[in-house]
Amino acid sequence: MTRAGLTHAGAQQRAAELRRLIEQHNYRYYVLDDPEVPDAEYDRLMRELVAVEASYPDLISPASPTQRVSGTPLDGFAEVRHRPPMLSLGNAFSTAEVADFYRRVAQGLERETITFAAEPKLDGVAISLTYLDGRLTTAATRGDGERGEDVSANVRTIRAVPLKLRGTGWPGLLEVRGEIYMPRAGFAAFNRKALERGEKPLVNPRNGAAGSLRQLDPQITAQRPLAFFAYNTPTREQLPDNQFDTLARLRDWGLPVNPEVRRVEGLQGCLDYHAGMAARRAGLGYDIDGVVYKVDRFVEQDILGFISRAPRWALAHKFPAEEEITRLLAIDIQVGRTGALTPVARLEPVFVGGVTVTNATLHNEDEIHRKDVRAGDWVVVRRAGDVIPEVARAIHARRTLELPQFSMPRQCPECGSAVERITGEAVSRCTGGLFCPAQRKHSIRHFATRKAMDIEGLGDKLVDQLVEAGLVRTVADLYHLTQAQLAALERMGGKSAENLLQALEESKKPPLDRLLYALGIREVGEVTAHSLAAHFGTMDALQQADEETLTKVSDVGPVVASHVVAFFAQHHNRDVIQALQDAGVDWQVVEKTTGEQPLAGQTWVLTGSLSMPRIQFKNQLEALGAKVSSSVSGKTSVVLAGEAAGSKLAKARKLGVRVMTEADFLNYLQSPGVDP
Repeated sequence: MTRAGLTHAGAQQRAAELRRLIEQHNYRYYVLDDPEVPDAEYDRLMRELVAVEASYPDLISPASPTQRVSGTPLDGFAEVRHRPPMLSLGNAFSTAEVADFYRRVAQGLERETITFAAEPKLDGVAISLTYLDGRLTTAATRGDGERGEDVSANVRTIRAVPLKLRGTGWPGLLEVRGEIYMPRAGFAAFNRKALERGEKPLVNPRNGAAGSLRQLDPQITAQRPLAFFAYNTPTREQLPDNQFDTLARLRDWGLPVNPEVRRVEGLQGCLDYHAGMAARRAGLGYDIDGVVYKVDRFVEQDILGFISRAPRWALAHKFPAEEEITRLLAIDIQVGRTGALTPVARLEPVFVGGVTVTNATLHNEDEIHRKDVRAGDWVVVRRAGDVIPEVARAIHARRTLELPQFSMPRQCPECGSAVERITGEAVSRCTGGLFCPAQRKHSIRHFATRKAMDIEGLGDKLVDQLVEAGLVRTVADLYHLTQAQLAALERMGGKSAENLLQALEESKKPPLDRLLYALGIREVGEVTAHSLAAHFGTMDALQQADEETLTKVSDVGPVVASHVVAFFAQHHNRDVIQALQDAGVDWQVVEKTTGEQPLAGQTWVLTGSLSMPRIQFKNQLEALGAKVSSSVSGKTSVVLAGEAAGSKLAKARKLGVRVMTEADFLNYLQSPGVDP
């Protein structure tokens, strides 16, 4: 008996069952893309198998899932000869070239309509897998087509590659050719962790896959997120007579096959497939650089034969290149509608991703420094589908001169306001929100919204017209508009102009909290605006507050406090506020919350459907001194429950927390001095 309580016979039986289950889960995950169990259950099965084999080492076999990572680092890779050779494919970049290929195939087969098997062309690394009696024995890179490198130890670490074929009926010797690649999600996760560890990230998924396969230590390869798709086999025995059905048979035997493989008819069928994959390219979980057309029937492939090092019966129809090299002429700063400063690369024109690119994003200051990109560099520009072009990296080997490092400007290039960057954030921002031309339309739209100044009739299109006509530069200019100016605008009649002027007049006496929210100060939403108004009472008092004073306000932390101080520190913003006052906007002074607070020290939670917006209940509770929380705990004083209250109400009852209905609370407000 072992420590696990298994006899040798029992351990042998359990090991076989665990291997069967693990292989089944691998098949469903990598081949069917339909996992049955969560990762934790898969890991539990694997740990159990490791324990069984540790107790009975004689049960370990090369085909066991536990042997995917084993042995010591290699000194080098042995050579493997490919029989037959792993040939390259001819490439086409235009419809005319595909039409020429189709014409040659049709002439060679003396038929007008040809059936092809079409599939995505993965941007990975070609690999050859050899199975002897259903077990993986050798994995080799393509190399020069005639000779490759034996990377069996590394490929065995890839869970998508079956160590043993499923089912029955496979030939005694089966060679499978396919592509090892790195999924986009795995690539992104790997690089994120590498950066956290201070290590160099992978350049792109293809290079990541190639480098992972050539690691001399399989333990390193095992840590890389690699996957596999089979796309061909030179073996013909015990297989269907065509490419499409052969791939289906390989899938049945447990080998992953790309689910996008299709049979297509004629030239138009090929072109439609190419267009469809190009449209869906950006949404795939892996990189592709084109599609491949293969004459479907093997007998017709044999008739067509080969030319030089490429088959006459297959063609790679490439997409426009997604990466190209060009010169970075300058780094300019673009100010977005919310004040975010984005560095933009000005490039020597380059054709990439099907369009001519002259500008590309550099994301933010940290990314520029991480990649060490400088004006004057030769850079790699990437464009995938409709994604905005980006500078992927600089080619430092081509940098022959000492080029200055980039630094973010301290003043906004649009309005001259100070630029701030909060610790922990990647984005720098302009603080002149009410004045900055780049933020003008955004600030006016926000100012007019229902929860802000509630200026009915001032929609997005009208804001665009007012700004573009030069009638409005800041929100204060709204209150100087005339009926004649408005009526002259397109689709703006006399009645509409009159209604807007009336709405502007009605908005001139807002509560202070709504005006604060309307100003668009970063991180100051409705709740925070109310807390600020209740605490300071007047605009003047708020403008004079420093960060330490601000952090004493409920809902205001260090970040919000710094935004408020930065906003009022800009004379442009104070000028606009004064201009609003000069135009007749007279915000209401709020009585500061310094009176009796019978609920001071209590924590309340709101749940369920209430008759008024929750913000109103929250304001009332905070005015009475209560703190309003979003979750129920043992420290909760009261739960105010409306209709259809759910888990929070149940938790309150379980913890013995007092529950109050809305009616009870409204009654309490009639005599708030009494303990609720």
